[in-house]
Amino acid sequence: RRDVLVLTPWLAPIVWEGTFNRDILNAQYMQKNLVTGVATFAVKKYWFFIQGFMSSANKYFLAGHQVNFYLFTDNPDHISHLQMAPENHLFVIPVQNHSHWQDISMSRMDIIRRYIHSQFQYEVDYLYYIDIDVQLFEHIGVEIIDALVATISPWQYTTRRDSKPYETRTESQAAIPKGEGDFYYTASFYGGSVAEVYKLTRACFKGVMEDRENGIEARWHDESHLNRYLLYHKPTRLLSPEYYWDEEL
Repeated sequence: RRDVLVLTPWLAPIVWEGTFNRDILNAQYMQKNLVTGVATFAVKKYWFFIQGFMSSANKYFLAGHQVNFYLFTDNPDHISHLQMAPENHLFVIPVQNHSHWQDISMSRMDIIRRYIHSQFQYEVDYLYYIDIDVQLFEHIGVEIIDALVATISPWQYTTRRDSKPYETRTESQAAIPKGEGDFYYTASFYGGSVAEVYKLTRACFKGVMEDRENGIEARWHDESHLNRYLLYHKPTRLLSPEYYWDEEL
């Protein structure tokens, strides 16, 4: 494709429709006998999205490959039976509720980090976080698999660097210096190898806690910390805005 940017300045591929051959990638992935995990959170009113997310992800996310879905929820008893593909497994994990949505948002990184350490590292090779209020309408395949994967925000793809909504206050651990920053990444879809996701979530939660001790809350919460981390730890693969499109656009 010549109509879009397909390579970053640090030579990581940007995956768009039409830039890969899924048949070749599927064959390579099958040979490695890999398992991929998906973590998502349905807390408070977000239980409403479970059915739509799970039914679409079960159908379209790495179809034909083994996927473990880890559903964190404060309402495990209210989850109805979900029919899963034979190669997929659903694990419902109870989590504590928080009174403020910002606290829920910023605790996700710590929860994912802790479960990688205690469980996920023994069960999956790659791990992706996806927001529960997402529905998949097309296949998302093994073209997303790499060591450290970030998704370009559709709202910010054409925005100039100095207009991107980075945290700029220097007292915040999420601060990105003026004139720096590559792309603006959404915290609604990211992942990679279990080891790399562990390092990312550990660093982001550490930044969140240091900010909290100093009475600061980053502009876009965990997303601000994610963008800071990815500035200094470049993703090995980027997913185009096609992978997290907003119907309002």
